[in-house]
Amino acid sequence: MKIAVYSGSFNPLHKGHEAIIRFLTREAGFDKVYLVVTPQNPFKDRHSLPAGQDRFDAAVAAVQRHPDLDVQVEDVELHMTPPQYTIRTLEVLQNREPQNEFTLIIGADNLAVFDGWRYYERILTEFGVAVFPRKGYHRGHARARLMKKCPGARIVLLKAPLVTISSTQIREGMAAGKDMSKWLM
Repeated sequence: MKIAVYSGSFNPLHKGHEAIIRFLTREAGFDKVYLVVTPQNPFKDRHSLPAGQDRFDAAVAAVQRHPDLDVQVEDVELHMTPPQYTIRTLEVLQNREPQNEFTLIIGADNLAVFDGWRYYERILTEFGVAVFPRKGYHRGHARARLMKKCPGARIVLLKAPLVTISSTQIREGMAAGKDMSKWLM
């Protein structure tokens, strides 16, 4: 099976994430999405994030409300010894399920800085990435730059609609007392 590995904080899981999951399985050719809840994004503030298990439990509950989705919530990183480098996550999944083909799903914002990730060359050549558009980021330039640095890289630019809602916007709205429930998955 072709598995899309979509990892993130998912704080909270929202309609934008749902749209991406649906796109991956209905239009991008993936058989299933593994939603990997990360304990801590190294580029984000450590103190503003609820515990990984709480976010995992919330993601499971959100996914259960959408039985039509081909998605599986994964806590693989919550059981790994830090640091939870993405290459290690992909290796654990590949070793656990050698019959499956795994591809990392990222946004264009991450593609722009991907050469700063640990073992990014291995991710690009052994697993590949599929990239969603993000406002303010030009995926084509980032892809061309990485292809020069890493011959053999597999980078697919997905022709997906732009997701305009973010977890940060939802959290800020909730903190301001606004009803953000229509945006939650």
